[in-house]
Amino acid sequence: MLVVHPIQEVVRLAPALIGLLVAGSSSGGHGPLWSLAGLVVAVLFGTLRWFTTTYRITPEHVQVRKGLVHRKVLTVPRDRVRTVDVTANILHRVLGLARVEVGTGRSDRKGGGELKLDALGAPEAAGLRGELLHRESRTAAAPEDSAGETAADTAAGAFEGAGTPAVPAPRQAAVETELAALRPEWIRFGPFTLSGLITVGIVAGFISRLASEGNVNLGQIAPVKTTLGWFGSLSLPLEIAAGVLILTVFVMIASTLGYVLAFWGFRLTRHSSGTLHVNRGLITTRATTIEERRLRGLEVSEPLLLRAVRGARLIAVTTGLRVGQGAQRGGSMLLPPAPLREAQSVATRVLGGDAATVSGPLLKHGPAARRRRFSRSLGVVVAWIAVCLVLWEWSDLPAWTWVTGLALLPVTALIAADRYRNLGHALVAGHLVTRWGSLVRRRVVLEYDGIIGWNVERSFFQRRAGLVTLTATTAAGRQGYRVQDVELGEALRLASAGSPGLLDPFVSGGRPSSRREPHVPAEPHVPPSDIAHPLISG
Repeated sequence: MLVVHPIQEVVRLAPALIGLLVAGSSSGGHGPLWSLAGLVVAVLFGTLRWFTTTYRITPEHVQVRKGLVHRKVLTVPRDRVRTVDVTANILHRVLGLARVEVGTGRSDRKGGGELKLDALGAPEAAGLRGELLHRESRTAAAPEDSAGETAADTAAGAFEGAGTPAVPAPRQAAVETELAALRPEWIRFGPFTLSGLITVGIVAGFISRLASEGNVNLGQIAPVKTTLGWFGSLSLPLEIAAGVLILTVFVMIASTLGYVLAFWGFRLTRHSSGTLHVNRGLITTRATTIEERRLRGLEVSEPLLLRAVRGARLIAVTTGLRVGQGAQRGGSMLLPPAPLREAQSVATRVLGGDAATVSGPLLKHGPAARRRRFSRSLGVVVAWIAVCLVLWEWSDLPAWTWVTGLALLPVTALIAADRYRNLGHALVAGHLVTRWGSLVRRRVVLEYDGIIGWNVERSFFQRRAGLVTLTATTAAGRQGYRVQDVELGEALRLASAGSPGLLDPFVSGGRPSSRREPHVPAEPHVPPSDIAHPLISG
């Protein structure tokens, strides 16, 4: 740990140290001294983390105390533990260490409820993961000693800087069932993830910043100068085409390398103790454990490029893990980019239900929803063209602005048609299934038991079209999943099926009205399904 923490601080402060070296050298020739002083400060700060961080595990809580000037004590009840991540980068693996992150249901938010223990022994980290999640396998608590602490507290409670905590007592081995494992042919989906685009941008930004700080003219470097000269000899269309081609090649290579580094050795397994285990990584290994009783559903995500080659990703809808763009980094990805059929098959095995839940047909949303898709998409482009035409007529705005708008009309129409084609929903075996999106098509299967509320929204234009957006609120994943542009009666049917009786106090008979009326309960009570013209009132 006295090696890991200082090196982490030096890497984190590397840009500042380089800046001190460059600034000091240009001002008075003492750049190396300033940089050395900064290096000493970084190493000292990393060393202090070892002396000021302690942790303890009791039968009820996990506690971490850290900080020198700003003292902080984090206490997490053990019954709030949702997930446990065990990560080991190349330095950790060389030293036989690992980092444990305990998710409490809020770790997908910035500064959320995650609790980190860095640089623990690898066997200890693995034992700690089982101890925190497999609570039903734990032995009975030991009797209290004279100091008021149990023997289990004494065994599990320890200090990071004071020694190695005892490894939890061995339990009966859990039966492991493999649900999915990486196949070499899946690597062909790597170039279509575009994750390398971020890598190329970061590398380009770092090189540019380094050249700026070091007062280096990149255009004078021989290979760069030769490349720029070759570009200068081309016409503008060829320059654009060559630039796009070169960037595409670099992004595809970086995306493929990133896929291999992130998902090599990927394996998804189910344990008889009631958990799902995800193991992956080539250089930096990561093991994520999810309690199945915390799993509220699954999301099959199909970005446009992956969809073009019949690929998809599988993401868990659960508490304690990142979602959205952070799914891969946050651990909620249950299957990396792989064939769509494989993602659907794995989703069916994880849910343990009917295949129709994941791949069955969905109910369409009708012509009103189709009109809204086209009016919203084409309306923006038409407004842009109109503004550009006015400015072109009365000012010096170039003509290519409105010509570009005209060229975008067919593309926008295709996107609108695809968005409508992807809209759908269904009720299957106690699950709400909803699908939406075009650039990223998502199909979410959400357990009714995991839905804690419903939100019915109607914009001005939706009211005119007789449509609503129904949002199923849940504590997992994105905290809300929408059924977009569905008829009001159908939205009430979905909500009533998912939460019987929940909307009854807010539903009354009568003709729909844009004016908000006070709610008067009907006598006798009429179920929502028998109401010819329901309306939502507060």
